[in-house]
Amino acid sequence: MTKRQKIIAWVTTTVILGTVLAVVLTHRRQPVTLRGSVLRQDVDPNKQLPVADVEITAVNGLGSGKSKSDASGFFSLTLPKGLRRRQPVLLQFRAKGYKPLDWDDFISDKLYVARMMPLHQETIAESRNDAAVSNPRIRYSVKSTAEANIGSAVRAFQVVNKGNTPCDNQPPCAPGGKWKATVNSQSIDAGVGNEFRNARVSCIAGPCAFTRVEVENSAQDRRHFNVSVRNWSDTTTFLFEAEVVHPMTSDLIRETYPVIFGRALNFSLPALAEGPSIEAEVGGEAIVFPLGPDLFLRWADCHMAPDKDQSRNYRCELKLGYQFR
Repeated sequence: MTKRQKIIAWVTTTVILGTVLAVVLTHRRQPVTLRGSVLRQDVDPNKQLPVADVEITAVNGLGSGKSKSDASGFFSLTLPKGLRRRQPVLLQFRAKGYKPLDWDDFISDKLYVARMMPLHQETIAESRNDAAVSNPRIRYSVKSTAEANIGSAVRAFQVVNKGNTPCDNQPPCAPGGKWKATVNSQSIDAGVGNEFRNARVSCIAGPCAFTRVEVENSAQDRRHFNVSVRNWSDTTTFLFEAEVVHPMTSDLIRETYPVIFGRALNFSLPALAEGPSIEAEVGGEAIVFPLGPDLFLRWADCHMAPDKDQSRNYRCELKLGYQFR
């Protein structure tokens, strides 16, 4: 190997090592994010409910990070720069109504699933004194659109023109520009609150072969229909026809029944659902409880989590002093 080749090989090796070192250092400088879920501790998997609003703190000698769980119990906690994988970390979980949980672990990309013990366990003695919540059902409304057919619309209109008249570059002209043409535009109104359906335009008299419908569409509100016809021969007659409907929007009340696991009531609503409420018998009295934007119930703590299809998942967990019967 010549001296020049040795120098080129040395420079190439140095550049490669420098690039690798830069990538490694950049990766190490990137903060590490811990992801996990917080559940209620229970031997029955059906009762391991997600716990929302849990304050999570990750503590290490080099720093700490904080996060909070959402309605599904999920949390994402970004650690301060300098903390790397395989280093020890203390995860602290704090939530109202639950015993504090301290978890010694190591920083990694695994999924952390923490289970917290409620402060107040259900007992037979307590259940006898609790107010009964029974026969719960969910009520909500959805918009429904119906159409009343109120008749049909028919209008004839002419496109007046004299055939075989040279255009002489004075538009409008026939396709190709040889003959003089006439363009007739019409905007037809279905009336206030009405809409056209199945609108169509046809030539019914005159030399229809020498005509062309250039515009044929409904306006955005569907109340108006626009048509434009070009005629480059003698006068023709066109006919517009359509059904006329009157759209009507109403609220339909729907009911669904929740699923109860332990002390939690679970249900989901479609994306278009409005005004959800829970109807239940509390202490023997039938009451309708509107959820409202704050999801407030005097006998339960409720949380909502949106789904990918914009539907909404609800979970309402009983407060102390109440139980399902």
